[in-house]
Amino acid sequence: MVRNISARRLAEMIDDDEAFTLVDTRPPDPYEAWHVTEALNVPYDPSEGLSDEAFAAVAERIDDRPVVAICGKALTSTAFAFDLGERGYDDVAVVTGGMEAWSDLYEVATIGTADDDLVVRQLQRRAKGCLGYVVGSREAGRAVVVDPTRHTDRFKVVAQDEGLVVERVLDTHVHADHISGARRLAGELDVPYHLGAAARERDVEYEYDPLADGASVALGNVEIEALHTPGHTSEMTSYRIADELLFTGDTLFADAVGRTELQFGDDDAAHGAHLLYDSLHETVLSLPEDTTVLPGHLTVSSDGRYETGSPGEPVAARLGDLRERLDLLGFDEAAFVERLSSDPPEKPPNYETVIDVNSGRRSVDDEEATTLELGPNNCAA
Repeated sequence: MVRNISARRLAEMIDDDEAFTLVDTRPPDPYEAWHVTEALNVPYDPSEGLSDEAFAAVAERIDDRPVVAICGKALTSTAFAFDLGERGYDDVAVVTGGMEAWSDLYEVATIGTADDDLVVRQLQRRAKGCLGYVVGSREAGRAVVVDPTRHTDRFKVVAQDEGLVVERVLDTHVHADHISGARRLAGELDVPYHLGAAARERDVEYEYDPLADGASVALGNVEIEALHTPGHTSEMTSYRIADELLFTGDTLFADAVGRTELQFGDDDAAHGAHLLYDSLHETVLSLPEDTTVLPGHLTVSSDGRYETGSPGEPVAARLGDLRERLDLLGFDEAAFVERLSSDPPEKPPNYETVIDVNSGRRSVDDEEATTLELGPNNCAA
């Protein structure tokens, strides 16, 4: 019998190390670009059915275990599942919504703080590696949201569960790998939306409240300071809370630094790298070593593995540890620039269109946004 399961249930099966065989029925190219961990690729065309060769490959991997089928939207995977059922397999499930649903899956992690008044929840978009934050004051009952993705309800629910009212929404920069939900969330809640003041240089075509370098906004008794840290983009802004937390966007990750050619282009990537070097060494690394770095992304491999940590666990790092661990932070400026400006990694899919959307030069509906965002982020150098 064929049954449906949710993307959340698939995640639970993976995290609990349950015994099953996951079959991805998409063509080889989209599978190679991005798939769920340990999925077996069996390209399936409903008009042709399951060949004996393909069936043999599946049968060899199944070994009397349940089968879960997934594709882009649960179309070919459903037909594949029924084909398996006709061949005698009675424990076959289809992931409702397919990889599109997998792309929309979130985990929530608690970031520990020394200040009992401070609440920090990290929302991890599991398949893409996007990280957003709800940051609140228990005493004031107020919160800000940093770098929300377009699934704005996820952030509202987290704030509500903590008894917090969101009073501001902040973006660290104009994102290139996913559609930002910050403007939308601010509009839904009728609260200010902030970008770094240097966003004016990027011809952003919507209204926002600019935060200059050194400016701050209050969250009860907590001050959030804006630090201009250009490099990944010209307007990149990190947000600092006392000597404890630094929300670094795509300036500094837990395992890498941000790439510089997505805005500046391949020809001017070196210019961005010089900016990033200065931001890191003159601003970020000058902060106390015990500062907790909270990045805007984590690295997710094409086969769905977290390169740092595990889903649902906090993605954070002590600044002093990053100084010691990341070789790039020990490079001199010339070597740093050479590394970042030569042979950059593959660019995020559709990044130019995503930048246009996040700059207000283009609008898309949810279906188009889903298509634009498919695949993991790729913003690290």
